[in-house]
Amino acid sequence: MTSTEAIRVLAPSGMLGAGFPPESIDRGIELGADVIALDAGSTDSGPYYLGSGTPKTTAAAVARDLRILLRAAAGAGIPLIVGSCGTSGTDSGVDWVAGIAGTILREEGLSLKVARVYSEQRADALKERLNEGRVHPLPPMGDLDAATLDGCTHIVGMMGHEPIVAALAAGADVVLAGRATDTALAAAYPLMKGLPAGPAWHAAKIVECGGQCTTNPRSGGVLATVDHGGFTIEPLDPAVACTPTSVAAHMLYETVDPYRMREPAGTLVVDEATYTALDDRRVRVEGSRFEPAPHTIKLEGARVTGYETMSFTAIRDPLILGDIDAWLALLHEVLTARVRQTLGLDPDAYVVDIRPYGYNAVLGDLDPSSAPPREVGVMLLVNAPDQATATAIAKVANPLMLHLPTPGMDYLPSLAFPTSPAETERGPAYAFVLNHVVAVDDPTEMFRIELLEGVSR
Repeated sequence: MTSTEAIRVLAPSGMLGAGFPPESIDRGIELGADVIALDAGSTDSGPYYLGSGTPKTTAAAVARDLRILLRAAAGAGIPLIVGSCGTSGTDSGVDWVAGIAGTILREEGLSLKVARVYSEQRADALKERLNEGRVHPLPPMGDLDAATLDGCTHIVGMMGHEPIVAALAAGADVVLAGRATDTALAAAYPLMKGLPAGPAWHAAKIVECGGQCTTNPRSGGVLATVDHGGFTIEPLDPAVACTPTSVAAHMLYETVDPYRMREPAGTLVVDEATYTALDDRRVRVEGSRFEPAPHTIKLEGARVTGYETMSFTAIRDPLILGDIDAWLALLHEVLTARVRQTLGLDPDAYVVDIRPYGYNAVLGDLDPSSAPPREVGVMLLVNAPDQATATAIAKVANPLMLHLPTPGMDYLPSLAFPTSPAETERGPAYAFVLNHVVAVDDPTEMFRIELLEGVSR
């Protein structure tokens, strides 16, 4: 087959820095990979990484994965595409990954052209689009106002495949992109080579998390071969299999509708897709289609909601655990009163979150316990307008979290702090405040591309 008849996409893992077996990359190259594509970020870990513009991964882990991938891409003469750099896709995140890549290129003596595709947005520019009526909310958000934009510490636009294709067309060997849809990274090269959108987007969705679509999600990556009639997918670990169930099931992952998935350029529709086992390891998928729509760019933004201090205590006292709900309610009641007495603060001036781990901290009342727990760890999280106030409130709670008796106890219990000091200052806390889209005429107009030469041999 020529490259216009089929494109083989190597997806090493679900995230840069998560690790993968080096031999899986070697096998993908041996099988004829035409492009390597993977994600480097997500909103899964909450708004802190976007709000602060910092990565959740350590530089050593990113460097380890990048070194293997840059060597493989250079040796095979194929492009490497990484998206949502630095976790949230901020400009600083792109520069951070690019800096690591530059060091590796120099150390390895590799000559590769590196494109940085920036996705961070300025509030002033977005306010102009807002005034033009180009910004629309996604459920459950309401209409956007300018003050919300001004309050964000960082805002990114989620690109589709088009800016990545533009970078590749400009001669990039390595594309380091800001915030992008997970699927755009794997779909970009097949779409660039003229393959149909249905199979390209569907294959990209299935491989976005690497081995998660196989019988062993920890095994490493997968290889998707996209052609004009559909795509074939196989794991890179010879001991692992893709099955029709494992492949089809990934359309359930992070989607509202298992048959439809929205991208900036339209909607992937798989209600008529078929999943056929070619053998005991490979699956063939056909029948996917793509419905084009007016192009929109989704915005993600985060703002500071306050400053947090955390404290944690452990309870083994059977009398407290026999009615833990009453003790938790008493803790909140007494803490509220003492904060008012000592700090002069009413409850609307701060937020206290008390979570009893080992009891119902994860699901709360959705999963009520039928028996007293054996032990409970109680986390107190205080959010206040400034760090000093948050810590002061946590310190007021300190003796309560150590010795608070229930009304029926005739002794003072001793609970257990696992750390000294008991209070940990977490710094600024963030919240996502944007779930809106911008209508655009050109799918690349909100993104900026910088192309730099790599190190010559």
